[in-house]
Amino acid sequence: MTQSHAIAATLRAIRAELDLTQEQLAERLGVSFATVNRWEGGANLPQKAARATIAALAEEAGVDMAEAGSDDIAAAEKVTRRRAGTRSTTPSTKSMEQMLWDAACSIRGEKDAAKFKDYLLPLLFLKRLSDVFDDEIARLAEEYGDRDTALEIAEDDHELLRFYLPPEARWAVISGRQSYEWPNDDQGRPTRPKDIGEHLTKAVRAVVRQNPSLSGVIDVVDFAAERNGERDINPAKLRQVVETFSDPRYRLGLADVQPDFLGRAYEYLLRKFAEGSGQSAGEFFTPTEVGFLMAHIMRPKPGEECHDYACGSAGLLVKLQLVARELDPTSKVPLKLYGQELTAESYAVAQMNAIIHDMSVEMARGDTMINPKFKTADGRIRTYDIVVANPMWNQPFNPDIFADDPFDRFRTAGGATTGKGDWAWLQHTLACLNDRGRAAVVLDTGAVTRGSGSKNEDKERNIRKWFVEHDLIDGVILLPDNLFYNTTAAGVIVVLSKRKPAARKDRIVLLNASRRVQKGRPKNFIPEEDIRPLAAAYLKGEPVEGEIAVITREQAAEADYNLSPSRWVGSTTEQDQRPIAEIIADLFELDNAAREIDEKLAKMLAPLGEQK
Repeated sequence: MTQSHAIAATLRAIRAELDLTQEQLAERLGVSFATVNRWEGGANLPQKAARATIAALAEEAGVDMAEAGSDDIAAAEKVTRRRAGTRSTTPSTKSMEQMLWDAACSIRGEKDAAKFKDYLLPLLFLKRLSDVFDDEIARLAEEYGDRDTALEIAEDDHELLRFYLPPEARWAVISGRQSYEWPNDDQGRPTRPKDIGEHLTKAVRAVVRQNPSLSGVIDVVDFAAERNGERDINPAKLRQVVETFSDPRYRLGLADVQPDFLGRAYEYLLRKFAEGSGQSAGEFFTPTEVGFLMAHIMRPKPGEECHDYACGSAGLLVKLQLVARELDPTSKVPLKLYGQELTAESYAVAQMNAIIHDMSVEMARGDTMINPKFKTADGRIRTYDIVVANPMWNQPFNPDIFADDPFDRFRTAGGATTGKGDWAWLQHTLACLNDRGRAAVVLDTGAVTRGSGSKNEDKERNIRKWFVEHDLIDGVILLPDNLFYNTTAAGVIVVLSKRKPAARKDRIVLLNASRRVQKGRPKNFIPEEDIRPLAAAYLKGEPVEGEIAVITREQAAEADYNLSPSRWVGSTTEQDQRPIAEIIADLFELDNAAREIDEKLAKMLAPLGEQK
């Protein structure tokens, strides 16, 4: 029997005696599942240290390495077959969510909720980079013989890795589980950090030096920042976060979690922050179910170009790619994703989100309305197959600034609006669509009703009329109330199409999704199992009692271009009726809020009274 066959037989015998799956054996040996699989298949021989570990485990199992043989193969295969149908190798989202929230709670009180993300998200991202780095080194070690050789090769050729992490930025060193000899600087002074805060700041800066593409992404905060002589984040609390992330159950390597699983856990953290921080978080985060509903309605195809001009955390773009993979799992052609974002913090989050999902998103920073960054060689706005966006609702819009718009987005599309900028965003969306383009944009419900029925001239109503007359509005979806993090108001998804199928020409599909809501604390939500049926019903485009109405352009004109689904789709279920006790509780909350506002106003006006 060859040495490789002897090792393979021994491993199978150990599994049979200890009733272990290959995955469980890998955990006992401290290697990956893939490594054990290769050892048992005779494709690789373990190194000396690993053979010693195998020998110790064989002794524990009562297996004679010299006598282990074919009889154990069948026994080991029975264990594998028996466990295969009952044990999942994918960690549950709950454990990951719990890890993230445990980490957030470790520093609760140190910073307000809105600032948690500034510290935890880069730290989570660094942990992901480090675990992936370790996975890639392990792969090289199997190819070149041992880890030390693999590290030497990786240090000589960083192109072998997704991202190269210098020693001080590797998680084993950060968590104190592995020692590191800090060098002296050019003047002979020691560089060893005095605490974990300084270490993390040095680590992320070292990562950026080795990976310039991560500049402005991972190094957005100083973990050792001080204010009035005190650390923003207490080092002891920061150490607790590092320890939470170091739990072996929460490894974030390539084989530990599926891309979508990690993304959902990541979005859980964003959602928790958004729930506690009001407007600032709502600006960069769209509820998960809304994003997936938009993506399923868009039905992205491999290779299509997709854009979000107010991309925030890039969640809408990521969901387009996830749905594209779901619709065509065999395709190797990814979507081409482009995002623009104004704020530096959200821009960094978007970059991290894309990398965590192992997706490529071309990003630009800037004010989209004033300075759209993605342009053609002749200075025109670049066009796309799909546009998705959740721009700021009811944003003030000054038509004087855009009286001579260099991209001519407003004059030729119904004129410039006044007051609120919702339809200006839709006019910009239209400018971003190619001849076959389609779009889904989230706006305030007032965007589809304001000005209708008024005897006075109204710019918003006129723009709606122009869009309807040019048959550009495919449909409007009314979302349930209290879904979004910066408002309790319901929103709408306006769906545009520049190439409607024949069956939908001169028609507008109006979907009222309010029946699908489930009450939550503090926010309501649309259940995941309702997303695909809602999208399918919308795309089918046929009336459904109490949920979908299909109107003609003539009917829209008769209604003075009021496109609110609630006007056309009646409420037919008891779910739309709120309990009296709940309404009274809300009234009490409003009364308390009004009282607080009165008290604040009184304090603000008091100095004016004293001046008199």
